[in-house]
Amino acid sequence: MRKFKRLFFGLVISISASMLAQNNAYSTLFDIPYYDLKNQDSDDYRRRKAVLNIHFPREAKPHPVIIWFHGGGLSSGDHAIPEALKETGNVIVSADYRLVPKVKPENCIDDAAAAIAWVFRNIHTYNGDNNRIFVAGHSAGGYLALMTVMDPTRLNAYGLDANQIAGLVPFSGHTITHFEIRKQRGIPAERALIDSLAPLFFVRKEAPPVRLITGDREKELLGRYEENAYFYRMMKVAGHQDIEIYELDGYGHLMTEPAFPLLLEFVTAYSQGD
Repeated sequence: MRKFKRLFFGLVISISASMLAQNNAYSTLFDIPYYDLKNQDSDDYRRRKAVLNIHFPREAKPHPVIIWFHGGGLSSGDHAIPEALKETGNVIVSADYRLVPKVKPENCIDDAAAAIAWVFRNIHTYNGDNNRIFVAGHSAGGYLALMTVMDPTRLNAYGLDANQIAGLVPFSGHTITHFEIRKQRGIPAERALIDSLAPLFFVRKEAPPVRLITGDREKELLGRYEENAYFYRMMKVAGHQDIEIYELDGYGHLMTEPAFPLLLEFVTAYSQGD
């Protein structure tokens, strides 16, 4: 199977129809804090933003878990659960996080790591399997997914091994240092930077399986396809064998709807050990 793929609309629709043909009973819980109560109470803004929603099957057996981080350039967006991920046989966790300019971009990464750690500790209560936790997100959310998994120190701070993540699926995420961070340093959006706040800085052989998804290279933001392609290549050079990249022909940066079926397909495959 080729790892570089360009996808057309008809293929995406056929996958979508098969992935959503389910009819189980689900529950949804809203605004569950993921920092401990002491930390939550010490900061009103964190108390409001450091929360997550959970949509889960009521069936009392372990299900795969998808943690979803919303986009918005680290400065906007909210943690609504994507409709395309509901009632798919998975536990869906949609995590909110603090936003710029109220906090530094680095705090957004801190929050994302704290949310993942909470899921590892607690998701069994919601019929989730903490051996099958997948991390995904769109745009800024894709960047957060990449940073929290690729930089192993983020989860090590919570006593977790980033390689415990079952898979990583960023949608159109920065693999270089995020443009909001560069903006705050006076670096133009067109000028690339790879430092310790870039997922590319942490390429390594032993990282979890990765499926990169972007829009059409001619319609995407700021060379987003090309930086993902470079991340793919450097991971391969580092010896990582379980990574692939999809480019959605005809779609720009807002390419989530045709990408959701590819996320669900990935979760199904890796939940079965394929």
